[in-house]
Amino acid sequence: MALFSLRTMTPSPFAATLVVSTFLMGSSFIASKYLLRDGYPSTLLVGWRFIAAALAALPLVLLDGGRFRDALLPSGTTRRHVALVVLIGVIQTTGVMGLLFLSLRSIPASTAAIILSSNPIWVALLGRVFMGEQLPYLRVLGLVVGLAGVACAIGIGPDLFANPVALAGEGVALASALCWAVSTMLAKHAVLPLGPWAMSFWQMLVGACVLLVIGYCVGEQWPSHTNAAQWGMFLWLAIPASTGSFGLWFLALRQGGATRASSYLFLPPLFAIILSFFLLDAPITWMQLAGGGLVGLAIWLIGRSGPQRETPAVRAQVLAEGEP
Repeated sequence: MALFSLRTMTPSPFAATLVVSTFLMGSSFIASKYLLRDGYPSTLLVGWRFIAAALAALPLVLLDGGRFRDALLPSGTTRRHVALVVLIGVIQTTGVMGLLFLSLRSIPASTAAIILSSNPIWVALLGRVFMGEQLPYLRVLGLVVGLAGVACAIGIGPDLFANPVALAGEGVALASALCWAVSTMLAKHAVLPLGPWAMSFWQMLVGACVLLVIGYCVGEQWPSHTNAAQWGMFLWLAIPASTGSFGLWFLALRQGGATRASSYLFLPPLFAIILSFFLLDAPITWMQLAGGGLVGLAIWLIGRSGPQRETPAVRAQVLAEGEP
């Protein structure tokens, strides 16, 4: 079981752990699209997904250290801390995942994955505009390449407005990526007493509860009959593709660090494109491949743009940036 040993992990198992983690992230787009195509309501689906994922993540809170109760509710937690956790949960889970699932109703899973994976690009841009962070040459180049990749994924060209439904879905997916960037900036600069796993639990739980309230208030209803295949897809979406991918991602961060791990964030959209072709019969276009490749190159350039000290806060930030 060397794969799960922090002390014996070598570079090869480190890479293997990240490949499995990002494969599970990419598979979440396919499972989501499958269930949405079967008529499952988007808001309730993502809400119940993250209720299950939050409960499955509870035992992992012990990885933050100390007793379970102290890790989940540290002493010294103030109302300001609670408000920040709620805000991050609403933006990260309600905003990001709610908008993502809404976009999947009208655009391919592969396109949504490429657009959402552009999150590090928007984080770098927001950091420059609102925080005055420096933009080294490689980061500027990464921003330009990344924007070109998103443009390819969306299909900017003469026929851009030919399908207004798809265009609206792409806009919603872009809004999802921007929400992710905003929540990442908040998590990066907020000083919270919570460890990364307790933070992950609370943000998933808070965001999921808000989504369920919204879903039931707008009249969404869970289907009266769910067959074995659909339950299998839901459980895959909630456990391996959520808690499992986060667990492996966190394991890799502990050994290899945030900078090395972040260079693998180009893989989820690649896996989503491949799985879409085989499982959803979705065609692969050259524009999608070009867009995914450019976004992956941009993430690599941004990650290589300068040294970053590997503190627990940095690792927690990249953990948040890696959430599918």
